[in-house]
Amino acid sequence: MAITNVSSSTKIAAAPSGGTSYRSAFAMVTTLFFTWGFLTSLNDILIPHLKAVFDLNYAKALLVQFAFFSAYAAFGVPSGKVVEWIGYQRTMVLGLFTMGLGAVLFIPAAMAPSFALFLTALIVLAAGITTLQVAANPYVSVLGSPQTAASRLNLTQAFNSLGTVIGPPLGGWLILRQAAKTFENAENLSPAALHAYRIQQAAAVKLPYLAIALALIVMGLAIALYKFPRLDVTKDYRPTKAGEKGQSIWRYRHVLLGAVGIFVYVGAEVSIGSFLINYFNQPDIAGMTAPVAANYVPFYWGGLMVGRFIGSAVLQKASPGKVLALCAVVAALLVVVSMLSFGHLAVWSILLVGLFNAIMFPTIFTLGIAEMGPLTGEASGLLVTAIVGGAFIPEIQGVLADHIGIHHAFVLPVLCYLFIAYYGWKGSRIIQPV
Repeated sequence: MAITNVSSSTKIAAAPSGGTSYRSAFAMVTTLFFTWGFLTSLNDILIPHLKAVFDLNYAKALLVQFAFFSAYAAFGVPSGKVVEWIGYQRTMVLGLFTMGLGAVLFIPAAMAPSFALFLTALIVLAAGITTLQVAANPYVSVLGSPQTAASRLNLTQAFNSLGTVIGPPLGGWLILRQAAKTFENAENLSPAALHAYRIQQAAAVKLPYLAIALALIVMGLAIALYKFPRLDVTKDYRPTKAGEKGQSIWRYRHVLLGAVGIFVYVGAEVSIGSFLINYFNQPDIAGMTAPVAANYVPFYWGGLMVGRFIGSAVLQKASPGKVLALCAVVAALLVVVSMLSFGHLAVWSILLVGLFNAIMFPTIFTLGIAEMGPLTGEASGLLVTAIVGGAFIPEIQGVLADHIGIHHAFVLPVLCYLFIAYYGWKGSRIIQPV
């Protein structure tokens, strides 16, 4: 069951204090969090690039995000079963190799060029990331004392955020360097020449994604050869009756509500981030131009990174549920302040939400899989599946923005944060199934 199937693992009894083996394994897994954060953030570069290459409207261009996040719904629960069949370590390796295959598929997609093939490559890449998350998130949670699980996952998620901060500027430099020339010279080209030029532009992704594929394969081999500690807490040791073998995760309220929490959190986080430039562009908000507004967006995502380093320290001492509830309430209040104000106050209050978003995903995740024993893999699969909220909630907010205005459409993230506050305060309590 789980990691016990990995013959290369060194057996270490679950110990609250961890040790040198735990620290090195923790550092090894942390690199995976950075990797999938980096790759996920490259979608923000692919959207404008593929929009220009294939002359897409916004609805079609945003299929990039929809295809990517939908993979969580398709592969999350099956990945949880894979963890039970082959263990955490082998599942991480499988995830990395699948990601490598997805990256390789960008090359024929660019050579065609075919938007459908690009979407297929993205789905394969996201399937690998989903598999990797299902294995890595719970492994970090059980790699040491249960009392500091949320702290450890917040620290690894901080490096995930570091990847999201580095990804867009590096990806923009590698892929979008010729974007300005495309728009400047497009009107001077004949239709045939413009078509040929766009084929040339599609090739811009080939070298970066080939390098990414090679890096992922090397990482997969490194994970396969590394001697991870075997944690008995993932096999037979169970501190309570939660997660008894043979039971179903659907009987555990804290798991199901945790999945809802992940769904609304990721939806709220992505919704706010996706609307920031258009929000700041509004004359009654800040009246910024798009390039100027874009300079403010890193403050939102950078807040997640800073907040996760802070949260990792705070959660060493404080109750995860209470910290989660407090941060959710503050985030909701900040969004309300932005909705009721204008100018700099509206801008900086919504940007500050990123800081309080920081601890939410890792804390909800650790609370959602708490004390699930041999059902940890399945519970993790369900929670990762719930990341699909990033595909649906932004679309709902878009509909609201069309009908009631972008300013008031932020009421949807407020409702999301209120549910998260409830989950942290009461919904995460473990109640034994009847």
